[in-house]
Amino acid sequence: MSNTGVVNRGWTVTFAGVGINLALGILYTWSIFKGAIAKSIEAGGEGAFNWELASLNDPYAVCCIVFAFAMILAGKCQDKFGPRVTALMGGVLVGLGFIWISQTTNYVAWVIGFGVLVGVGIGFGYSSATPPALKWFPPAKTGLIAGLVVSGFGLASLYIAPLSKYLLDVWGLQSSMMFFGIAFLFVVCSLSLLLTNPPQNYVPQGAVQAGGAAISKERAALNEKSASAIMKTATFWKLWFVYFIGAGAGLMVIGSVAGMAKKSMGEAAFAVVAIMAIGNAGGRIIAGILSDKIGRSATLMIMLLFQALLMFACIPVMGSASASAFALVMLATLIGFNYGTNLSLFPSLTKDFWGLKNFGINYGIVFTAWGVGGFVMSRISQMLKAGSGSFSSSFIFAGALLVIGAGLTLTLRSAEKSNTEVEINGLEEAA
Repeated sequence: MSNTGVVNRGWTVTFAGVGINLALGILYTWSIFKGAIAKSIEAGGEGAFNWELASLNDPYAVCCIVFAFAMILAGKCQDKFGPRVTALMGGVLVGLGFIWISQTTNYVAWVIGFGVLVGVGIGFGYSSATPPALKWFPPAKTGLIAGLVVSGFGLASLYIAPLSKYLLDVWGLQSSMMFFGIAFLFVVCSLSLLLTNPPQNYVPQGAVQAGGAAISKERAALNEKSASAIMKTATFWKLWFVYFIGAGAGLMVIGSVAGMAKKSMGEAAFAVVAIMAIGNAGGRIIAGILSDKIGRSATLMIMLLFQALLMFACIPVMGSASASAFALVMLATLIGFNYGTNLSLFPSLTKDFWGLKNFGINYGIVFTAWGVGGFVMSRISQMLKAGSGSFSSSFIFAGALLVIGAGLTLTLRSAEKSNTEVEINGLEEAA
């Protein structure tokens, strides 16, 4: 197909996706909200929260797993109705969820409002941001574009953390939730109008190789797989389990980082959440660029091993009675960086292995690993902390799993190489 007369909206769609994710990334600020709830429980009195301490992470954990499984439905919606409708639905659900919890301190209401409504809304908004952006660009930019779009989600805490701290101090938790609900309803729904797929058979500039557009279409057809087909492959389950490990280990720290920092930084602990956001966003972009050059699996293995080392390094730092604020900030930033790499590498791997035609639902299914990992690891972390009084056992458990994940990535590397060879053979036959 000729692209004559077609306005390339790739960068507009990309930055609209970044903006949507900048709003939805409020999920990563849960540790600040959790601190406010814990303070309310301790203070007691009329209108105070009355939860069990071991259940403080439950709305966050439920949100993670609902977000992940909502990605399947959202991905199917995105593939069928397009990103604009899907993102619009996401904005409405997130806004309603926050507005609801602003009216109550009830545990079940928060689990449903933040955990379910906000979780589904984030799933719909997040799933609609990356696929249309990738479709406007050639394969050589897959890592870069995926990294840029999802960087917004990681970078969100940079502004939401200090904003949350200010709102909590001035207006309290309930009013803060109302503010966020109204703001995100407006922002996500407005930016959703800028999301659009390219015309059918559109060939991104730079994608045409030796035999022209026909070869690009042939190459794409070689990799297109349905959701039911990919779930029958060993590659899918290996990819899923590695994602479970990488995401779960990162979310375990992100969900509790403000509480971990409280001992050495006091009321300034919220700053660690904001600083971690820089690493989180940077990891997504840098890993995307690096993976375009040395391969997704090689990049992933390096990051998993580095994350394992950081988990073990956390044990003496967090266990020290006089933990250095600088060491804590550095560890949080690097853990955020490594965690962020997952969010650009796994959508890129999904697209590389199984194509763009069913990318929405395919990545939705792969992304369930993120939710299950976040739910399991954050829940285990909170239980271990409640039982032992420290996070040391959580770090040991996460570090060991990350080493196992790095080993499994070696088998993904073989699958990635085989996939590339199939593409090359297909291109030679088409030529």
